Amino acid sequence: MDSVGAGLAGCLLPADPSAPPGPLTHLSLPDSSEARPQSGADGRSLPGSWTSPRSSSEPSAVLREGVRRCLQQQCEQTVRILHAKVAQKSYGNEKRFFCPPPCVYLAGPGWRVKPVPGQAHQAGETGPLVCGYMGLDGASGSAAETQKLNFEEQPDSREFSCAKTLYISDADKRKHFRLVLRLMLRGGRELGTFHSRLIKVISKPSQKKQSLKNTDLCISSGSKVSLFNRLRSQTVSTRYLSVEDGDFVASARQWAAFTLHLADEHCSQGDFPPREGYVRYGSLVQLVCTVTGITLPPMIIRKVAKQCALLDVDEPISQLHKCAFQFPGGPPGGGGTYLCLATEKVVQFQASPCPKEANRALLNDNSCWTIIGTESVEFSFSTSLACTREPVTPVPLISTLELSGGGDVATLELHGENFHAGLKVWFGDVEAETMYRSPRSLVCVVPDVAVFGSDWRWLRTPITVPVSLVRTDGLFYPSAFSFTYTPEYSARPGAPGAPAAPAADADALLESIHHEFTRTNFHLFIQT
Repeated sequence: MDSVGAGLAGCLLPADPSAPPGPLTHLSLPDSSEARPQSGADGRSLPGSWTSPRSSSEPSAVLREGVRRCLQQQCEQTVRILHAKVAQKSYGNEKRFFCPPPCVYLAGPGWRVKPVPGQAHQAGETGPLVCGYMGLDGASGSAAETQKLNFEEQPDSREFSCAKTLYISDADKRKHFRLVLRLMLRGGRELGTFHSRLIKVISKPSQKKQSLKNTDLCISSGSKVSLFNRLRSQTVSTRYLSVEDGDFVASARQWAAFTLHLADEHCSQGDFPPREGYVRYGSLVQLVCTVTGITLPPMIIRKVAKQCALLDVDEPISQLHKCAFQFPGGPPGGGGTYLCLATEKVVQFQASPCPKEANRALLNDNSCWTIIGTESVEFSFSTSLACTREPVTPVPLISTLELSGGGDVATLELHGENFHAGLKVWFGDVEAETMYRSPRSLVCVVPDVAVFGSDWRWLRTPITVPVSLVRTDGLFYPSAFSFTYTPEYSARPGAPGAPAAPAADADALLESIHHEFTRTNFHLFIQT
């Protein structure tokens, strides 16, 4: 979880001028109209101004209790779309189905929570709770251009489905497109429409030597990839490198995304120093499963041509290239062991030197892999608060947080996508004043730390609260971000009758307070 925090400093001066100054704490938001946003005569916020939280007379207590329950019970629902970065175009009557096929995972305990009143299913309704339809954006939506998705439960309680028969024809002249997923609840109500990341259209894998001048198809260290093996270009024989029950397998129905790291032979396994750049053939790499974190040993990636591993090639790797993975430490001259599949198992294959050409190793079909970059996008929400039949989309996605301000007010800007004016930012179970700027930007006032506890003046440890969004109809959108209040440490007030602090100490404290007001009082940090 990412966390943004603020070191909070200010002063609360006592009513009695002769008493010593109070401790350094977070500043309260002033009540004067000068510090508040201006409103029109009808009480509504002016365009571009702040929207205040609901007054106490409104049913905000019920909503706050609902948000608190969502955070405690973690009843979110997540839709995850996993797909390749590129798609090969079909020509004529052929149908080059997307490989690996786009996958959809439904995760989170919210899918198993009973609906709130108003959302209850009608008596006699049967069938799966949710079904989906996937196609390309801009398509007519006909049955020939979309594929129905039937979800099945996995051992890890996630629901899974994939679209195995999607393709893009040569009549479609676009260079990029997105996948569109429509989810329907039992009874026909639409849950929402979800879009994938952009997918680049290519005619065929590049056979030319790749140059870093054109990096669109190159694969960089730290990016996500998929590996599959296909015998004689037959779709039915395709197997994907995956992870099941903690073991690497060659699956015919599910594929996994792996983070491809440039490895260092001097580092221990699992230790990845920050190495940037594009991966080249001959590099030592390591594959890490993005879901389980399980890794394969460091291997040398080799280019494959005519079922031979080329040992003297160091050009950049490109999308949909044939490659092989050699375990280091083999004998010189073209031997060595390579990553290989045997039906559903992942094994090692002992290669032999090519008798006709030096710097080549003879491979079998099962040790030749195709590599392709992958993308994923996650949408998280919870319908447990909302008594609405409106779709949950567009689901807002937060990418970064930016803290600014000092003195009286600190503001937090949320950068992302799919924002709209009907969203409010929440810090834990506290609603913040929120201003909508654009579909990619929301700004809110950081709530006073006093709302999170009665002993906030003498905090000894930081307070971290999750950052989430709530739609006006009560739809809850959790995020992976949190906000941390870091207090200025101070002692509790002394016992009655204790001697007052010396004047010099008070002057020094007031001087430090002055410095706090003349510089930024807030410090931004990220915790992963």
